[in-house]
Amino acid sequence: MAQELKTAESEADYYQMVTLPIPKDVPLEVGGLTTMPDGRLAASTRQGDIWLIENPYMRNQGVPYFKRFAQGLHEPLGLAYHNRSFYLTQRSELTRIRDTNGDDRADDYEVIYSWPLSGNYHEYSYGPVILPNNDMLITLNLAWIGRGASLSKWHGWMLKVTPDGKMTPVATGMRSPAGFNVLPDGSIFYAENQGDWVGSGRMTHVEVGDFVGNPEGLKWADDPSSPVKLRFSDIPSTGKPMYEVAKTIKGLKLPAIWFPQGILGISTSGILIDTTAGAFGPFTGQMLVGDQGQSKIMRIYLEKVKGQYQGAAFPFREGFQSGILRMVWGEDGSMFVGMTSRGWAATGKDLYGIQRLVWTGKTPFEIKTMQARPDGFELEFTQPVDKVTAGDANSYGITSFNYMYRKEYGSPVIENQPCTIKGIAVADDGLSVRIVVDGLREGYIHELKAEGVRSQNKAPLLHSVGYYTLNNLPEGEKLVLKESQLAKSPHAGHAAMMGSAATTSKTTATKTTAAPTAKRVTKQPASWTNGPDQTITIGTKPGLKFDLSQITVKAGSKIKLTFNNNDDMLHNFVVTLPGEALSVGEMAIKLGLNGAKMNYIPSTPKVLYHTAQLQPQTSETIYFVAPEKPGEYMYVCTFPGHYMNMQGTFKVIPK
Repeated sequence: MAQELKTAESEADYYQMVTLPIPKDVPLEVGGLTTMPDGRLAASTRQGDIWLIENPYMRNQGVPYFKRFAQGLHEPLGLAYHNRSFYLTQRSELTRIRDTNGDDRADDYEVIYSWPLSGNYHEYSYGPVILPNNDMLITLNLAWIGRGASLSKWHGWMLKVTPDGKMTPVATGMRSPAGFNVLPDGSIFYAENQGDWVGSGRMTHVEVGDFVGNPEGLKWADDPSSPVKLRFSDIPSTGKPMYEVAKTIKGLKLPAIWFPQGILGISTSGILIDTTAGAFGPFTGQMLVGDQGQSKIMRIYLEKVKGQYQGAAFPFREGFQSGILRMVWGEDGSMFVGMTSRGWAATGKDLYGIQRLVWTGKTPFEIKTMQARPDGFELEFTQPVDKVTAGDANSYGITSFNYMYRKEYGSPVIENQPCTIKGIAVADDGLSVRIVVDGLREGYIHELKAEGVRSQNKAPLLHSVGYYTLNNLPEGEKLVLKESQLAKSPHAGHAAMMGSAATTSKTTATKTTAAPTAKRVTKQPASWTNGPDQTITIGTKPGLKFDLSQITVKAGSKIKLTFNNNDDMLHNFVVTLPGEALSVGEMAIKLGLNGAKMNYIPSTPKVLYHTAQLQPQTSETIYFVAPEKPGEYMYVCTFPGHYMNMQGTFKVIPK
């Protein structure tokens, strides 16, 4: 954690968090967040309230004042203020709420449009996002019954609703579409969470008639109003990359951006476009995407190549107090971040909160943009580079990789392969670098590491990694390198990547489980002629928790332990030395792109026994001998983002 805390402190030099104090009697589990013309902030909560927040900027050393505007709503997970009215999605309806007498209390509730529910807890509803013509976009989550399912009509879809309640289906293939927004040019993007048919988090450009990946919503494509032509039976679960499947399935829309699971978040949420014209720093026009599970924000640079969006994702700011769900711009160009972790859990320790992210005015040394070229990439920086380090191929490393497109939950990294850097051309002004690369692959994510690059002031990059989703290679002239720009050896550029778990192996494995080891024994040892001394069964419960907070065993006893993953996400079960659950979880995150293949189990003596990473609604039994030394050992799920909360005590008592 020391390395990550150092990164967070460096980020704070450029983007400071200001935490809004919230009264103890205001359970502000933010589901929706919006600003109002008079400078107030409004938040809808998962508990069904709307709160008005005066002085959210805490000017003149004042504190915010909270007033409840409405209550009794059904888990609203969106909020917009438009034409002196609030609009929000409840579980089963899009609602307009007004204050008609000016007392800051809701007194007029109008149902704009409603949809059916099955009663499944996972049927969340999001939005609205209001379009320039006053139409509204909403999205409906799939249910969960061991796998995502559209149990009620239009779940798994994006819908457009007019102010008078006329609904038009837009697109389907969505699993958990918690975040979506509209660019100034009218382009619509939505963010998706890892799950069935979703190998890792991703962001997709949505157009009318698109199918974006999860086939459950295709159950309703026969409706006469559906613009989607595909049917459920058209979608194969082959485990091939999505790019390869899209070659034969016309209408399958590829993501514009992939977020590597556990590296750039685990549960993408709100999308915000930087429209601040420089008030928030040097990234005007770029997108910022929140993550609920890892309490962080990522930055996105987009470009269009051959008419299709693609681009790069970068780390931006981590360390928020709770799980990020919503982000909005304040009137001064700062960002308000609304958070909740109840039921979903997050690395941020608080159950909920609102923080304001403020640019300090200092420009960080960052990769500002990453653009595809016919023979590689061009990087633009926020500050001039040191031409020696920036011109050295060994300052960089590039690896391409992909995910499986399949009905199972998530995917390990597959087909990861290092690329060869042939040469580097640094611009005369030091603000850009052209990297000529062999081995680029269309349809693959390309990890760029620029750990050796320094600024003219010899400072390292604040974030030295980016992930470019290369749907198309652009046309155009390739760069003719001068002799001085050529890499010094055919392997130049790989050195920066060696030793990183993200780099050197190539795998086409279709299973997330590794071979049994001494720490993971899945068959009862033959020497246990009388069987185990103790049999234990442990499962999960909502909120990223095990259903047992403590397991007690005798020292040296033979243990048969069954772990039931009865949750709707991936988990493992890992026993560690006393006090080492957090450090093992942190090591798991650093496994990088190879984490899923390794079941997020780091190679360390701190790990004593473990299961594989288990799909939802599956189980595994392991056999081991308890430690001889009594003590309070620990157990933990080391899936990224889970280890902060999902822990228990493995108590070993004397024989």
